[in-house]
Amino acid sequence: MSTLKIGQKAPAFKTTDHKGNPISLKDLKGKRVILYFYPKDNTPGCTKEACSLRDDFEYWNANDTVILGVSKDSAKSHQNFIKKHELPFALLMDEDLAIHEAYGVWGEKTLYGKKYMGTLRTTFIIDTAGKIQSIIDKVDTAEHSQQIIDLIEN
Repeated sequence: MSTLKIGQKAPAFKTTDHKGNPISLKDLKGKRVILYFYPKDNTPGCTKEACSLRDDFEYWNANDTVILGVSKDSAKSHQNFIKKHELPFALLMDEDLAIHEAYGVWGEKTLYGKKYMGTLRTTFIIDTAGKIQSIIDKVDTAEHSQQIIDLIEN
């Protein structure tokens, strides 16, 4: 689990999105950023989570908020996921896990009694000054967008 704390400056990152466009946290200063880490494209939970954010995309645009999804999947996998589910936001490349590690979301998981390393599903809400406003480590995949909205508006 992440050792980052609310109020702390969010770790800087520089990568490319699913189209190969460069993107960095520094370039997004002045906007709220929803940086969500998810295990794998086109899996049931990850699809529910992405579609929840997609369905409220007008809200995010109206509130000057950028949504960025991060997994260790390839650009081709991200492109297929976006096309299949009509996702209107960028998915970032992190095949070397540099962003995962900077945010403390690459760790040990257990499935059916077996331990393995994987993405710890976590969302960081980063404010307009680049500081961590909230951290969600108990993500409700089907209602994730509303979960974030509740944190922001309350």
